[in-house]
Amino acid sequence: MPRSNGCAFADSPGHVPVQRMANVSLRPDPAGPSTEELIAGVERGVYVVGDKSWSIDMQRYNFQFTGQRFYAIVGGKLAAQLRDVAYQATTTDFWGSMTAVGGPDTYVLGGAMNCGKAQPGQVAPVSHGCPVALFEGVNILNTVQEAGR
Repeated sequence: MPRSNGCAFADSPGHVPVQRMANVSLRPDPAGPSTEELIAGVERGVYVVGDKSWSIDMQRYNFQFTGQRFYAIVGGKLAAQLRDVAYQATTTDFWGSMTAVGGPDTYVLGGAMNCGKAQPGQVAPVSHGCPVALFEGVNILNTVQEAGR
């Protein structure tokens, strides 16, 4: 039996295999809260919906992400929609700041058709699923203000 090459593969025999991102999902807590219950426990925060753009270093340690939509959370309720928002952290600090995971009803499976690797770019679908989750102490940026620095 051949040895595993881990997550290294090419999208065709004519391309060089490159290290790929594995399919990654966060398992919901079987008894976890609903989205509304999780939000109700937050005095002041930001609710991120979906994913949009990302920047991550080659070691996958430092990152900055944006979402499809952002909402302010004030007093346990969704308030105004926000714009020009990003969040950043180191991978270890980010996962260490997770304090709650939602239940099975909050789980959403997403994915992309391109993991963004290789020259020329190769097609490599990757999936990622996640329930609603609560993180504390993550650095939130106003991207317009940051661009002006």
